[in-house]
Amino acid sequence: MNIHEYQAKQLLKKFGVRVPEGRLVEEGPQVGERAEKAAQDLAKAQGNSVWVVKAQIHAGGRGKAGGVRVCKDISSLKAAATEIMAKTLVTPQTGAGGKKVHKIWIEEGSEIARELYFGIVIDRAISSVVMMASTEGGMEIEEVAAKNPEKIIKVSVDPTLGYQPFHGRKLAQGLALTAEQMKEAVGFFGNLYKAFMQSDCSQVEINPLIVTKKGNLVCLDAKINFDDNGLFRHPDIFEMRDLQEESAADIEASKYDLAYIPLDGNIGCLVNGAGLAMSTMDIIKLHGGEPANFLDVGGSASKEKVSHAFKIILSDPHVKAILVNIFGGIMKCDVIAEGVIAAAKELSLKVPLVVRLEGTNVERGKEILATSGLKIIPADGLTDAAKKVVAATK
Repeated sequence: MNIHEYQAKQLLKKFGVRVPEGRLVEEGPQVGERAEKAAQDLAKAQGNSVWVVKAQIHAGGRGKAGGVRVCKDISSLKAAATEIMAKTLVTPQTGAGGKKVHKIWIEEGSEIARELYFGIVIDRAISSVVMMASTEGGMEIEEVAAKNPEKIIKVSVDPTLGYQPFHGRKLAQGLALTAEQMKEAVGFFGNLYKAFMQSDCSQVEINPLIVTKKGNLVCLDAKINFDDNGLFRHPDIFEMRDLQEESAADIEASKYDLAYIPLDGNIGCLVNGAGLAMSTMDIIKLHGGEPANFLDVGGSASKEKVSHAFKIILSDPHVKAILVNIFGGIMKCDVIAEGVIAAAKELSLKVPLVVRLEGTNVERGKEILATSGLKIIPADGLTDAAKKVVAATK
């Protein structure tokens, strides 16, 4: 699950991480007037007469798309707030359709001396948490990794031992912080690690992390993603979910505990198991096709769950064929077959459907499909299934 920048900063603040003060303004009438009130509140509390108006969407690249504006007087702030709230921002992360701005964050201005980068992710290859930092703040870390990989400092933290001061010192040294700043950085990075672990995050990215002219470290921007499997422990974080930032298909998938990610292709995939789903997409591409989605129905899907998965796949108008690839373990192939038939009949399925079943009750499942009266293309093996579904789209 993703959250907005302002929500990420509010969460980090609870863990003792320094962030700029700000006020939220949501869409509705008199945006400019409400933005003015927010700015005046900040000026009264912080003694600051420079503000930053930031669009709040679940995507990076907002500044280049016109979603971030520095304002030095109230009239320009009101105009910027009104203009940004009316925008649909198109960035490399939104796709061509862009994202409509429903919320803006009015933030106190910061006196920036340096822009740095800081991030925390999980490296499953080494079963550790990895903390990263770079002097190239404000740039996309992927671009830095491609052009100047030597400028990325990494430290691995064994989760059984946790963050130690030497981790922070290594990062601070790589960032060329002063001795005084290093003392602050050790605690600062430790608090970010604590927020990451205790909130069941999958990613924390601070870009830029700034050093102010007074020498303090401040999170000027913050992006946090959470492990959905851990959200049951954090009802307060789950309440931060913004359905306006999610597609109808994403919302529908979450209702039935389906792992769904839309892609750019035209072959819908319904698979059980994340590994098998990835392999299915790979072999479709190997044979010249393009998957339209990643969809994992899980290891114990019901007939109803499979039916809903079909509806989600077919909600994508680009889907020209569907491949069902099931290896029955806990999940039984006959249950899958019944779900496939129910969905196909209910939705009056008009695109080619290729089904490959293996595992528990596979013969019964194949029999149900064969006697359904529907035009289902059976496949023996993953290669045969991929070839048939790619051919069906031609």
